[in-house]
Amino acid sequence: MSIQPSQKALIELAYAKMYFGKYKGYYLSDIPEPYYVWFKQKGFPAGKLGDQLQQVYELKVNSLESLLKQIRRRYPKP
Repeated sequence: MSIQPSQKALIELAYAKMYFGKYKGYYLSDIPEPYYVWFKQKGFPAGKLGDQLQQVYELKVNSLESLLKQIRRRYPKP
């Protein structure tokens, strides 16, 4: 089975972790929604982490963050 680029990006997002602050070491999908709301109001950081935080924010707002947890269970860590 070959993994498509969008699938690969989702798997990477599922395993992405916060690397600073109060939630350092947490999977992005495990960080509470109010933290993302704060970033939305103040501005997401630049770069890849900022993009990933925005993506997880959209998933959380739409109650879809469980998809990332399912991906972690189904696919091995890259």
